[in-house]
Amino acid sequence: MRTMVTVLLAIGAPLQLLAAENVPDVQTVVNKANFVAYYQGKDGKATVRMTITNKKGQKRTREFNILRRDVEDGADQKYYVYFQRPADVRKMVYMVHKHTGTGTDDDRWLYMPSLDLVKRIAASDRRTSFVGSDFLYEDVSGRGLDEDTHEIIETTDGLFIVKNVPKKPETVEFGYFNVAIDRTTFVPMKMEFYDKQGELYRVIESKEVEEIQGFPTVVKAVVSNLRTGSKTEMEFSKIKYDIGLKDNMFTERYLRRPPREAIR
Repeated sequence: MRTMVTVLLAIGAPLQLLAAENVPDVQTVVNKANFVAYYQGKDGKATVRMTITNKKGQKRTREFNILRRDVEDGADQKYYVYFQRPADVRKMVYMVHKHTGTGTDDDRWLYMPSLDLVKRIAASDRRTSFVGSDFLYEDVSGRGLDEDTHEIIETTDGLFIVKNVPKKPETVEFGYFNVAIDRTTFVPMKMEFYDKQGELYRVIESKEVEEIQGFPTVVKAVVSNLRTGSKTEMEFSKIKYDIGLKDNMFTERYLRRPPREAIR
């Protein structure tokens, strides 16, 4: 029996070392996942159909074009969202200047054509509903990696499970969130948000992934609010990368006068 145990330990030790060598450090994993989710290509464009379903099964839709331009690869970005349908949100514009520096808040604007009003969205509002959906403003452009601590809590054949804990818990409504990241593509496949009592209350899932221009791309995502029973589905189409978007399109002057790239 002692001999068998010794043999098993001798075999198991190198296998454990091999497994450890195949798992990258957590910062590498989250950096790659963040890049895949938000930075593929120097810029990009997509048409989005959003379907909001309440707990009674009643549906509302939103359709918009989203433009994205990287100021610096893996760092600052600019986003421009132009709403096309329905009539009550048509010509509404949401714009973000994303800043990744520590302690620097993103700049966000919302243009409401019915009032001809440009509204600055405060940093404290970034985790509020995006145009009445279950997605949040912060979901559109992403959360800064330096805002949370990261830990790989599980590794399966296909996924890295990363636990993320906010460094400033008083600024957010969640206690922590876990992200399941595909080990091959580094696409974030599922995000689970837990409240400060440790109860799961919000889930975001990547339902369909396609390769577009060589980039693994989420073409359908669903967020579920477990407290309200509502869910919102986003379907992405007409996706293009590296189309040469100009920087001046992402300025306040174009909130009221959208560029043709946003309208088409």
